[in-house]
Amino acid sequence: MKKKIAIAISTLLLSSSAVAEVHISGFASVVGGKVLDGTGVEEFDLGPSFLADYPLVGVYEEEISFNPDTLFGLQFSADLMDGLSATAQVVSRGANDFSADFEWAYISYEVNDNWTFQGGKKRLPLYYYSDFFDVGYAYTWIRPPADNYTWQVFNYTGVSALYNYLVGEWTVSGQVYYGREDSDDNKLLSEFFFLESTREIWKDIGGIVVQFNREWLDIRLTHMQYTNERYIGDVQQVWDGSTERKGKFYGLSVNIDYENFLLLTELNRLSLQGSDLDTYLVTLGYRIKDFTPYVSYSDFDDGEQGEVHNTTSFGVRWDFHPSAAFKLQYDDVEDNGGPGLKVAGDSQSISFGIDLVF
Repeated sequence: MKKKIAIAISTLLLSSSAVAEVHISGFASVVGGKVLDGTGVEEFDLGPSFLADYPLVGVYEEEISFNPDTLFGLQFSADLMDGLSATAQVVSRGANDFSADFEWAYISYEVNDNWTFQGGKKRLPLYYYSDFFDVGYAYTWIRPPADNYTWQVFNYTGVSALYNYLVGEWTVSGQVYYGREDSDDNKLLSEFFFLESTREIWKDIGGIVVQFNREWLDIRLTHMQYTNERYIGDVQQVWDGSTERKGKFYGLSVNIDYENFLLLTELNRLSLQGSDLDTYLVTLGYRIKDFTPYVSYSDFDDGEQGEVHNTTSFGVRWDFHPSAAFKLQYDDVEDNGGPGLKVAGDSQSISFGIDLVF
């Protein structure tokens, strides 16, 4: 199927090159790291580990590795004129043995200066950094804090409407979207949590994003709801007597970029069958010419006797080139999960790398 999609998009780009302007851009991250010390989880026979990327199971261990966070991406955008365009993004990740996958593949129609309609495969816009999660150059850390960006599903196929208005001195933007995602052999659930092939289905995904921006202040509100089905092996999971469960997600981020100071915050809640899962992050940074040292704290709390962990991070970003940045980061993870609910145990790790765009 992936080969058929690749052939179709390649044909589109080549056949339309005479009548459409095709723009190719790219991004890359080359990151290495290792666990300096850690407890692991004895009951799961898991040695000292740092789960840096939940959706893709990017795990650092005691031997240095460049696979968990390293990736290369290309984005193709074809302007078909009269407001119509096509976009495809291909990403190769070390966590996936550098296999190339289509992350985005959608068409856009710009109705006017305020509204654009899109259809196809896109990133699920749950978090502030969801749309550019793969573009490490676009943010301060090595990676967005894993305690917050933990979801097993991060794409969807469907339709969306993007809007953008100027209200006084405020820019108001966002989107409304609807779709579904069927993740056969879901990587996080299959390889890390259940250790057998797991199919994760999110259907009737519907959400809205509203973002307010004025000079140094950026505020983002989001809400999403969906219906979940899951198959572990050949057995359909049952929650409280039902083969389906409904989830509702709420998010708020307030970011301040004032002179040399940088304050990043994000607060999220997922309500599932009457229980609440809360995550948040706070990052404080200060620019000193080309250097931005920062400290960050993130937290995941699934309630008493549930999955509970937090990470304290210290790092520095060095913008040594107009299109590239070097980063160094230390992460201290505290895993306080209840019986059978620890993720990877406590750990202290170091990671370093270069992010670039082209």
